[in-house]
Parts: sequence; C-alpha cells; structure tokens
Amino acid sequence: MYLIDTALKQRQAEGRPIRVGIVGAGFMCQGLTNQITNSVPAMRVVAISNRKVNRAVDVFRYSGRENPAIVETQRKLDEAIEAGIPAATEDAMLLARSPHIDVIVEVTGAVEFGARVILEAFKHGKDVVLMNAEVDATIGPILQVYAKKYNVVLSACDGDEPGVQMNLYRWVVGLGLIPRVIGNVKGLQDPYRNPTTQKGFAERWGQNAAMVTSFADGSKISFEQTIVANATGFKVKSRGMSRGLEYRGDIMQIGKIYDIDEIREIGGIIDYVVGTPLTKVYVLAEHTDLKQQHYLNLYKMGEGPLYSFFVPYHLVHFEVPNAIARAVLFRDSLAPPLAGPVVEVCAVAKQDLKTGAELDGYGMYMTYGEAVNVDEMSRGRYLPEGLVEGCKLKRDIQKDEVLTYDDVILPPDRLADRLRAEQYRHFRGETWLDDRLKIAA
Repeated sequence: MYLIDTALKQRQAEGRPIRVGIVGAGFMCQGLTNQITNSVPAMRVVAISNRKVNRAVDVFRYSGRENPAIVETQRKLDEAIEAGIPAATEDAMLLARSPHIDVIVEVTGAVEFGARVILEAFKHGKDVVLMNAEVDATIGPILQVYAKKYNVVLSACDGDEPGVQMNLYRWVVGLGLIPRVIGNVKGLQDPYRNPTTQKGFAERWGQNAAMVTSFADGSKISFEQTIVANATGFKVKSRGMSRGLEYRGDIMQIGKIYDIDEIREIGGIIDYVVGTPLTKVYVLAEHTDLKQQHYLNLYKMGEGPLYSFFVPYHLVHFEVPNAIARAVLFRDSLAPPLAGPVVEVCAVAKQDLKTGAELDGYGMYMTYGEAVNVDEMSRGRYLPEGLVEGCKLKRDIQKDEVLTYDDVILPPDRLADRLRAEQYRHFRGETWLDDRLKIAA
C-alpha cells in the first residue's frame, strides 16, 4: 500500500489515470465504481458492460456520473471514452478490445462467460483483475498460462478473502515464520440454503439471492480457499475442510484446534471455521528459531508452536483499486497459482436429484460446492461446481452425493470445459477429460 499510494499520486500528477473497464454491473460493481469515482483520483471507470445495459447506467449514476452514453459498437465506445464520457454497453467484448482501456475487472461470477471475456482481453493486451472467484478456482491455473503467453497480468483482488489471506500469508513469510494453516471465518454454514431461504437477506442489502446463497451454503468459501490453496500449495485435510466447525474462542488460541504434527506432514492446509467474532481471516505459523520464539512470546504472541496472525475485516470493493494498481503499475499478481491445481471445488447434491434433470448453477437449489484435493478430484472424476450449470443427469443422485462426469451430459461446446481439459493435460499429463469431451461431442 505504501508504494501504491505514491505511485498513484504520481500517475495523477501526470494526468494519466488508469482506465478501468468493468464487466458485470452487480452489487460489487456498484460499490467499486463509486469507490474509484469518488476516492481514487488516479483511476477512472470509463466503461461498464452488463446484460441489461440500463443497470450499467444506474451504476454510473449511483457514483455521481449522471449522463453515461449507451453504446453498441466499438467505434461509439472508443469515441465516448476519448471524450471523457462514461460508456455503458451490453457487449463485454467491446471493453476487452478497446485500446482506451488499461485493465478489465471481471465481476460476473460466471465461469463460461468470464473465460471468454478474459481470453479476449488477453488477446488485446489487457490486464485482468478478478472479482470472480468461481472462474479463478475452476480454470485459474490455465488462464495464468495464457496471461503469460500474452504478457499480461491476471490477478485476484485485494479486499476479498483470498486477497486478504494472501497478503497476510506473504507478510508472515516475510517475518521468517512458516505458515501452516490459512483460514477463513464464516458467520453461517448450511449447505442446504437456497435463493428462497436467502431472499430476505439479499433484498435487505440489495444483493443477488443466488450469490448470497453461495455464501451461506459453503460454495463461495470453497472457491475462495481453493484460490489460496493453488497459490500456496496448501491442501485440505479432507473434502469440505472443517465443514462448519464452530470456534468462538480467542483467535490467539485457535491453533489449539489443529494437530501440528498432522499439518506438518501435509505441509500446510487451507480451512475455515464458523464464529470467531471480530476476525475474518487468519494465518497460523510456526518459527523454528528458539531465539525468535522467545521474542514472539515477549510480544504477546504466546508460546506456540502455532502463532496466530489475523485480519479482522475484509473491505472488498474499498481495496480492489489496490489490486488494479498492483497489476497495472507493478505487474504484481495477487494469488497466482504456483502451477496446476492443488485443490478444486466439486459439486455435491443439495437434494435428491432425478434422472434427466438439468442442473442449475452454484448458489441455487440443486448443488453446493466443497473444496477437495486435486488427486481425489481426478481419481473420482468429480464434476466441478463451477461447471454444473446446464449439465443433464444420466442417473438419480442422492442428497449429499458427489456428482461425477460420468453422471452427466455436458452442455455442448463450452470454452470452460475445453480449458479445464487443457489444464489437466498441461499440468497433470491427464487426458481423460479430453476423452470425456469427445464423448460429449
């Protein structure tokens, strides 16, 4: 942050604000646009795309920009940006292709659509910041390969849980400690929640009921922790992590719920708990230097072996501009995968499902997601939660049963399916997903 604010001041003094295009005009886009417009003078949201273009117009007006132009062609979009007029459009590809946009922020949460926009942005030299944990967790490793190919930056975002955890992890490593647990905190965990049960909460806060459901049923935290796992090499102890384990004690003592020898053998784990007031994320780390252990004890960190470091908040859209600046000005990607997937998110039946049913998406009525180590994911041929939508069941599935590729007929010609097959082939040398797609074709 201390480098970012100075660099942004210089950019502002030069009269060269970072030009931001946002894809998806939902709740987070609204907050982010308002934040950039009114609190980050070295950035400018120049265009927003959304399926319903009037929603993009509303977002601009929410931030105080009253007269955005609705555009339908590349020429009209580029002319509006050049004239300093905010542009709203239904066509996200116009943003991806515009030479007057420096960085795309992808906020849709859609895997298939997000993948198409991201690759198009790469082809036109655009950095991409993701507020789309679903696409990152499902095909993030192979998208990073494409980012390097096109010499652009693909980054997760500051403010959201993966970014907050990775910043804390990097800071703890910088202190000379060895992280062993990277954890997230939820206020509620119920895998059977759905948009009907979450409707009231969603309406109260002006959010999408399906997105709110993904928070409640555990899918979202599974996607988020998967991003962290792939960026650190950490694994899950078992499918689903701690599955709603409640901990409401002192955050400084949370290390006592973990078996240090088991975690050392694994190398490090991602996890989450329910409860722990006034805490959002935590990193538990050990120090092998007895002298430093003495100092840590003096500094009120306790006697170990796991020392607790935590952040009590995540401010999401308030901090996303930091990720934008890191990507554009410093070429720094937040939470890039080390290589291929270490953890993925499998689809689990939220209710008994019947043969022939077409599955809805994550955060809906039919499935929820659980984080699982990639070896188990591959061995079981599990279906990713990020790719369930539109799949048709070939057999009955019982409640809480993991869905597999063998259980479904895939929708035809999805880019995300091809990218995931390429991801397995590139990083794991496995071709069974390619074979599965040939059968689907």
